[in-house]
Amino acid sequence: MTEDPFVTHRGLLFTVAYEMLGAASEAEDVVQETWIRWDDIGPDARSEVRDPRAFLVRMVTRKALDRLRANARRREEYVGEWLPEPLLTSPDVAEDVELAESVSYAMLTILETLTPTERAVFVLREVFDVPYGEIAEAVEKSAAAVRQIGHRAREHVAARRPRMEVSRSEQQEVVERFLAAVAGGDLQGLLDALAPDVVMVADGGGIAQAITNPVVGAKKVANLLRTFPKFGGGATVLPVLLNGSPAARIVGLEDGHDTAITFLVEDGRISRIYAVRNPVKLGGIDVEATISR
Repeated sequence: MTEDPFVTHRGLLFTVAYEMLGAASEAEDVVQETWIRWDDIGPDARSEVRDPRAFLVRMVTRKALDRLRANARRREEYVGEWLPEPLLTSPDVAEDVELAESVSYAMLTILETLTPTERAVFVLREVFDVPYGEIAEAVEKSAAAVRQIGHRAREHVAARRPRMEVSRSEQQEVVERFLAAVAGGDLQGLLDALAPDVVMVADGGGIAQAITNPVVGAKKVANLLRTFPKFGGGATVLPVLLNGSPAARIVGLEDGHDTAITFLVEDGRISRIYAVRNPVKLGGIDVEATISR
């Protein structure tokens, strides 16, 4: 018996929705809505779809776009900094360089600076190599307009991409040194692991305590984190793979809220630290996500 195309492409559909929305929970909702719509079509009509993959990608893209536009106002009213939802990923994702970069936390934060349509076009074209004609159908614009939007989005992303590629082993080594320094309250160890212009951003969503504004500079970030052994109490720092890269999860903090921490490593040091404390955004770090291209 032939597997239903939706089942075959479910990982792809989730990945498209997640990269467009930056939210695992909403991506799951969009995929489920797509399944309901696909199922409603009926077996006879589904059998006549010439390219089920393209059809399903078009459906999930439109639903994700609707969500992005509806979320715009909520994002403006969000308490503190808004960060994407981190995603627990398998080592296989990290080994696929292109896929790992596309779902990397640094890339998701860049995608947040695009308009909804720019984001859809960039994700579909640059990550999944969808033909312009199919993208045009998905975003309901002409192919010529989609090419222009894609060009603009590529330039925007290129200007904000990390300055150089870093191997996973180098990322792992730097992150391990940093976490050891945090656990030991080692000021010099923190300064050695941090880039001079490092930026730390936290997202508590008004639910969990978190810094409300980015902290800039190695000395400021190090002085803030060196106190972890005191305020961390009996907390445990667990190494994990989030969004295809070495990261950490802190559990057992006194306020009862876990923390997911992701990093951007450049030139042997950490240049960005993203700490997600909003419990609503941590559902994606309990079970490995199935993502694919």
